[in-house]
Amino acid sequence: MTNNLNQELFEEQLTALRKEYADQLPDKIREIEAIWDKLVQGEWDDEAFEIMHRMTHGLAGSGASFGFPTLSDAARTLERLATTIIEDGVPPTAEQRKQIRTLLDALKPASLRPDESVPKVTRTEHRPSKHSPLHEKDSRLVFLVEDDSHLAQDLALQIGHFGYEVRTYQQTTGLKESVNQTPPAAIIMDIMFPEGFLAGTDVISDIQHGRENPIPVIFISARGDLTARLQAVHASGEAYFTKPVDIGRLIDRLDILTARQNSEPYRILIVEDEVMLATHYGLILQQAGMVTTVITDPMHVMQPLVDFRPDLILMDIYMPNYDDGKELAKAIRQQDAYVSIPIVFLSNETSIESQLEAMHFGVDDFLAKPIEAEHLVSSIEHRVERARILRSFMDRDSLTGLLNHTKIKEQLDIEASRAKRENSTLSYAMIDIDYFKSVNDTYGHSIGDRILKNLSRLLRQRLRKTDSIGRYGGEEFAILLPDTDGATAVKIIDEIRAAFAQIRHQFDDAEFYVTFSCGVASLPPYEDANQLSEEADKALYEAKSAGRNRVVLAD
Repeated sequence: MTNNLNQELFEEQLTALRKEYADQLPDKIREIEAIWDKLVQGEWDDEAFEIMHRMTHGLAGSGASFGFPTLSDAARTLERLATTIIEDGVPPTAEQRKQIRTLLDALKPASLRPDESVPKVTRTEHRPSKHSPLHEKDSRLVFLVEDDSHLAQDLALQIGHFGYEVRTYQQTTGLKESVNQTPPAAIIMDIMFPEGFLAGTDVISDIQHGRENPIPVIFISARGDLTARLQAVHASGEAYFTKPVDIGRLIDRLDILTARQNSEPYRILIVEDEVMLATHYGLILQQAGMVTTVITDPMHVMQPLVDFRPDLILMDIYMPNYDDGKELAKAIRQQDAYVSIPIVFLSNETSIESQLEAMHFGVDDFLAKPIEAEHLVSSIEHRVERARILRSFMDRDSLTGLLNHTKIKEQLDIEASRAKRENSTLSYAMIDIDYFKSVNDTYGHSIGDRILKNLSRLLRQRLRKTDSIGRYGGEEFAILLPDTDGATAVKIIDEIRAAFAQIRHQFDDAEFYVTFSCGVASLPPYEDANQLSEEADKALYEAKSAGRNRVVLAD
């Protein structure tokens, strides 16, 4: 299915689904009636009655979603009566058979014409984050305004190492026109110019005047007095650094100000044996900006868990060959990798006892069928957002924000298995910062932590979103590059190594540089995660033995 559908296509597809659903209703109702007629005319068959119960459940949950609320009400009453009979464990009494016949007779007229008063599903939009850059294509563009050409060149070089495109200006003339023509993600602005000691703040005030969305500004200056700082605040400055500028702290602030807050689309796995209903849910969630995968056969659910990596599983409580879907939820929960994924049941179930029992099997919540589109989207958004936050605490290193040791090893297993299955390539890199103990001993652990953060930031900015980066431990980092052979991986990491070696670090008045060594192994020729890990570690040892500050490919 296509993600983020436009409104016209969205409505066309929903209209087509409604028509298809309406066209199939007579056959479904006849099938339910045929099962019942066979039951009352011959020997009672518990299995056939359960099939009838499941089909009735399907009508109860889907009717209102496609414009047949009266059908849903009638089917739900029939379903509850059938549930009572199944729980009693004996064939229905004469009175119950009469009730079933009456309810079956009510299904047909309720299915003849949709209720036009049922509101159609409208497009649901994610509201953009107030921190999101206005110009996504220029979200790495930074204007640096500094009249000292040597300092401007040095700062531009240092900032550029972290993936920013820097345009330098040595005078303020024409800056406003440049900003209006190509709005940058941020402006780094000196305060003192030949025009005056506070000319920089005056220019920024003029640029920001009347702007609906002010451009983030970082001021830099040789002045550290309160007057200059207050003037910078008055000009809507977001940060203030005195010269010589600490590059690490500057980049920290720049990253925050230019960060794309719109996270990756939520990935929702829909497990629903009613194909049209599953498609209906998928369309609604896609229209809200989510990515969906639909599974109509629960026996095929395991592979999408590996390949699709859902943020949430939306599942019907009734599944063929399963105990009300609870067994399927328990089977998923028994695997450590999926313990934290929210599982939400869509159900007509109103019994608190049954809901509590389902939660014992690992279900997080229930959403009642039928469910309005806005309610469905809102409920899933809140659950996924919270799950991602909790998962980040479990999966991420607190200092660098990268995957922690356990998670990067788990990801290595997943990617290696996928590469073998798809007959594709995978490279694994182990990085170790050279002489890091000496850095900590000389400059202190707070400076060491900043270097770790600088390297992690550089890796995130230079690598693809599909690559996985983890802090393996201490000063060691691990990188997974899917669909990348060894030679290409070495080239990529070596470019990062060269950039990192040129980043200037500062301690009081001292300036120093740090390097790293790296070992790379790839699949093929190696065959699994264990071999990749062992050979990359050996290659790293070889790089350090050969003099450090280099990348070695495992032979």
